[in-house]
Amino acid sequence: MTDIPRRAVSRTAKLAALPLGFAGRTVLGMGKRVTGLASDVISAEIQQRTAEQLFSVLGQLKGGAMKFGQALSVFEAALPEEIAAPYRQALTKLQEAAPPLPVASVHKVLTEQLGPDWRDRFVEFNDTPAAAASIGQVHRARWREPGYGPSGEPNSRDVAVKIQYPGAGDALLSDLKQLSRLGGMFRAIQPGLDVKPLLVELRERITEELDYELEGESQRTFAAAYADDPEIYIPAVVSASPRVLVTEWVTGTPLADIIREGTEEQRDEAGRLMAVLHLSAPQRAGLLHADPHPGNFRILPDGRLGVIDFGAVARMPEGTPEPIGRIATLALRNDADGVVAGLRSEGFISPTEEIDAAGVLDFIRPMLAPIAADEFRFTRAWLRAEAARLASPRSPTYQLSRQLNLPPSYLLIHRVTLGSIGVLCQLEAKAPYRGILERWLPGFAPVA
Repeated sequence: MTDIPRRAVSRTAKLAALPLGFAGRTVLGMGKRVTGLASDVISAEIQQRTAEQLFSVLGQLKGGAMKFGQALSVFEAALPEEIAAPYRQALTKLQEAAPPLPVASVHKVLTEQLGPDWRDRFVEFNDTPAAAASIGQVHRARWREPGYGPSGEPNSRDVAVKIQYPGAGDALLSDLKQLSRLGGMFRAIQPGLDVKPLLVELRERITEELDYELEGESQRTFAAAYADDPEIYIPAVVSASPRVLVTEWVTGTPLADIIREGTEEQRDEAGRLMAVLHLSAPQRAGLLHADPHPGNFRILPDGRLGVIDFGAVARMPEGTPEPIGRIATLALRNDADGVVAGLRSEGFISPTEEIDAAGVLDFIRPMLAPIAADEFRFTRAWLRAEAARLASPRSPTYQLSRQLNLPPSYLLIHRVTLGSIGVLCQLEAKAPYRGILERWLPGFAPVA
């Protein structure tokens, strides 16, 4: 048995060996607390042990498991503080770190992708990884440039070298299949969201995310769209091969640090920049950055938002669909019939489904609080309240939500929106979000 199949078996065994009954009981308690259906207090010791064990295993598995963990991490803001605290620490570690690939394996991939003389392309290469990506790890290095400096030293620049884990494709498929068993946990954190379409979508994008040359093309498109932008910085692509991607190094403060210890002003500005990026990118680049977890963002010394990792993108050559902005405007104007007509035309409501238009408006309006006023502060408390409103089976909104569909064409947009809101709530960021929508969202008109 080769190393790669043996590792794959080990990965599957680790996932299968998770104490799902134990974790499930804890998750059930989390779900009850989130939905307000029980008042019992879950043991803090159980929470801590479950968080450490579950996310330790997910972190070791890399690939699909790490992606799943990253998706979970942005929803921790929806949990009550006493429940979220032990998970937040474990999740932050998962976002920024994973067990490194052996040095010999790193060198083997570099030889395969850059050639046997790969060392000649670098002035320096640090064998110790600087960060972990979902299906690879990142090393800091100095890329050799043409020519020499005044003192005879070779010209060079700092770069990030992303190296894909050997066997990442097979492992990713295996992880995603195994992780379907943890769907109950995801539903406890974001009730009503079926994890199956998420896993189907991730599987469909594996081929793209495994191709670092394709990622390089996406990053070049972003970099061209935001060239010399005063607010957003996209590092240049230096070299791209199927399993090794070399880009300019981004020096800045990780967004996770801003979340944890940033000032109110820093958190507000980070939230504003995040909103500008995600709302403007479809119009400017024809692409949507589809992996909005804190590990992919840095605040540069000059205040710009540095963006990394373009493996997951949504291709939107015509920009954000116009109905999104138009339906949001109708909802803010309390046009219930117009909202239902718009949702029906886009496939959110079946053509034959009888539905209460006023109830649909009541369902949607609270979600639009961030754009109903000139400014809004996202908070964990707001997100928890929305999660409880939408999750309780006793709530009319919960019953109505069972009549609503999520069209496949909107699945990724929905996922990115939820993820971005989760990060904004972690930041507790205040900004003029409505004005940003008016600038960048097609169909969204100012509301008196």
